Parts: sequence; structure tokens; C-alpha cells
Amino acid sequence: MVALFATGLRGVWPAWWFALLVAGLAIAFSLLPEAPMGTVATGLVLAWWGFAFRDGPHPQALLAAAGLLTSHLAAVLAGYGPRDLPLDPATVRLWAVRGALVFLAAPAVFAVAILLRGQPEPVGIWVAGLAAAVVTTVAAGVILTGSGQEH
Repeated sequence: MVALFATGLRGVWPAWWFALLVAGLAIAFSLLPEAPMGTVATGLVLAWWGFAFRDGPHPQALLAAAGLLTSHLAAVLAGYGPRDLPLDPATVRLWAVRGALVFLAAPAVFAVAILLRGQPEPVGIWVAGLAAAVVTTVAAGVILTGSGQEH
């Protein structure tokens, strides 16, 4: 919901029925973290951002990224067991650190988007972006796998 309403900081609010739909999906997601409702809610929020802002990147996107990432991390932690099973503090710390590291990419991507705003699209930019994403994903996998932690 934070990601959805972040557009309101620029005066662009979602329709009440859309916000209610996303809220319902978010509540269902919190109760069933491994069900597809989270994916649908996230997709709707991303679609809303695409429709709400067509004029380039806005700093509110960083708030939205933090909200979406927090939602994902909460679902990961909720998926560790039944609701009445307490979470191990070490597991929470592990995922909080991972989330913080992942979020570090958001300001960097935002800065690149600002630098490239208004520039003609260079040939191969999407291939270069995909290659950077693959390299980052593989590097993160190697680093996190090599950390010796079992989670």
C-alpha cells in the first residue's frame, strides 16, 4: 500500500476501488504468503505506476521500491512456518540485511534514470541492462551462497 500511495505525494491518487482491490489482495497475501495474491498485488502497483507517471522517473519511486521490497521480505519471513511459530531473530536479521543490500540498487538505478532522462535510446541499451541484471543476480547468488549461512 505504501508503494501504491507513494504516487499521491505528487498529487496522483489511485481510484478508491483500485486501492480497495490492492488492499484486499495485500491482506490475503499477509494471510497466505505463498499464494499468488502478492504477485498480483505487486503487478497492479507496478501497472499503476506505469499509468500514473509517463513523464519519467520521480523520487517517490524510491519509497515505492522500499514498500514493495518490505512486502516481499515480510512474505518470505511469514513463509518460514505457521503463524504461531515465532521467528528466530537471526533469520530476521539475515533477511533484513539482504533486503537492505538489495535496496541499495534502487538509488543507483534511479540516478542512472535521471542521468539518461531525455536522451535518445542507444542501440543495445536493453541488452546491456539485461546483462547487468544477470551479472548482479549471479554475483549476489555467489556472495550469499558463499556466506556460509544455511537460510
